Amino acid sequence: MIKRRPVTLASAFAFALTISSNSTFALENLSTTAEQSGFQKTGRYEEVETLCRNFQKNYPKMVRCQEIGRSAEGRPMMAIIATRTNIFVPYLAKDKQVPVTLIQGGIHAGEIDGKDAGFLALREALNNTAAKNALDKQVLIFIPVFNVDGHERFAKWNRPNQRGPEEMGWRTTAQNFNLNRDYVKADTPEMQAMLRLINQWDPLVVVDLHVTDGAKFEHDISIQIEPSHAGDKVLQQSGKTFQQNIIADLSAQGSLPLPFYMAFEKEDDPMSGFADGVASPRLSHGYFQLRNRFGILVETHSWKDYPTRVKITRNTIISVLDQVAKSGADWRKQSLEADMRSANLAGQTIPLTYKTTDQFQMINFRGYAYTRKPSDISGALMTRYDETKPQIWKVKLRDEVVPDTMINLPKGGYLIPAAYAKFVVEKLRAHGIQFEAQNAALNDVAIERFNTTSATISPDSFESHQTLKLQGNWVDAQHNFVKGALFVPAAQPKAALVAAMFEPASPDSLVSWGYFNNNFEKKEFMEAYVAEDVAREQLAADPALKQAFEKKLKDDKDFAKNPATRLEFFARRHSSWDQEYQQYPVYRTNIAPK
Repeated sequence: MIKRRPVTLASAFAFALTISSNSTFALENLSTTAEQSGFQKTGRYEEVETLCRNFQKNYPKMVRCQEIGRSAEGRPMMAIIATRTNIFVPYLAKDKQVPVTLIQGGIHAGEIDGKDAGFLALREALNNTAAKNALDKQVLIFIPVFNVDGHERFAKWNRPNQRGPEEMGWRTTAQNFNLNRDYVKADTPEMQAMLRLINQWDPLVVVDLHVTDGAKFEHDISIQIEPSHAGDKVLQQSGKTFQQNIIADLSAQGSLPLPFYMAFEKEDDPMSGFADGVASPRLSHGYFQLRNRFGILVETHSWKDYPTRVKITRNTIISVLDQVAKSGADWRKQSLEADMRSANLAGQTIPLTYKTTDQFQMINFRGYAYTRKPSDISGALMTRYDETKPQIWKVKLRDEVVPDTMINLPKGGYLIPAAYAKFVVEKLRAHGIQFEAQNAALNDVAIERFNTTSATISPDSFESHQTLKLQGNWVDAQHNFVKGALFVPAAQPKAALVAAMFEPASPDSLVSWGYFNNNFEKKEFMEAYVAEDVAREQLAADPALKQAFEKKLKDDKDFAKNPATRLEFFARRHSSWDQEYQQYPVYRTNIAPK
């Protein structure tokens, strides 16, 4: 068994005091409630606002405190911009080719390690006591708390499976949205504000700081980066290097980091092992690879105490700043080259989703001795861990990730009728996606429409949406568009994000989120007694139809037993049938409209 020196409360507090003693400025100006309490507590949001102003006051040449938007309850969302490059506006970062690093804390405000760790790392970077000279080569944007309303839903035991701080915020926003499901649909004012910031600054790296759920084990943090399995091939290689370097830095500091999310394949069963994968774009680290930028998911382990978690998160931030200082200029060049490659993807086959294969390797995972017995409370088989007895688990890790759903991007792009333009424009602008509004009608346009074979609306709401699972295929057709239709070209840097928003097979397309559900509701129908007469007339007039009906009765038992479905067989062949029913109102075209 490998031994390592435990990180105690005393050592963590001494760590904070060492940082503070090296600070040029007074402790009371820039220290946090966490430091003052020995990392037993975390401050309220008022502290973030005060510290934001104090950092700018104490480092006027290196820091700007900015409000980037307002929460649903009207609280200011604060950002701290720190750099020695004298770049405090986005266009200068672009003009001077300086990489931008965005560190985001508190998207789940109960998982608040990132806020307190970020303030520690920020002070060190400004004082050059860690990440030395890193701010000479990048712009750091630190968002201490993304979910500010959730942060102020403050109470003990908001996360009962997490050790500290004494009180913390809540997972969701005041509107009960999970912001880490909102990156594509962008329903919330918080996400809309964040995306505006991202569109303005175009960060090369976005680090999303979390605390994991799950079982008890010795490993203390996971680092996941995309592109590494997905996205641009060149960026994948850099993403793997980036991940390996962060893990090496953390390992050298006594952590036990892993490159995959540490959730068992089968809940509560350690021997079921683990699976790596690519997150869908509703989540932060699944979203940014679609923009050809690096998204990093950091998950400290909830059963480590708060001093330990804050220290490890601080170490991760310092490592990221060091890595960007060293390689950011090259990675920024690669990302811009990836943008150009993406702009040439129109008409090509690209992956839309990914899957983890059954290939696996056996790994030594540092867990604890445990027992599994039926519970006298729930009756279920429950696992109990003994944290006094470290134990090596030999388990499977499935880590071969390959493209799953492949789609052919249209040579032209996507056409959206004028009736849907207003809300689609809002989504496109939120993501900085290029589009053109058509100032004249388009007639007899050669398009591909989606031929729906199955449309299943979820019975339960998810993130306020009745999601829709749509199956079918694209078929050639012609269509007329009135003035005001939108054309979204496939030939643009965010081509992969465009596909993720408009291809029905994408888990986070607008249609999958239920934005077009109205089109899949039947609005017009004929009464059964009328349909009976219509069916008899059709059978009498069309022998081929009669033969097809009788064959379906014979071959399809479910059809034969369902009166409504039998009548719909004929209604679909009548001139009164609504041709727009179950028609996805987004079309593909291989020719850009003129």
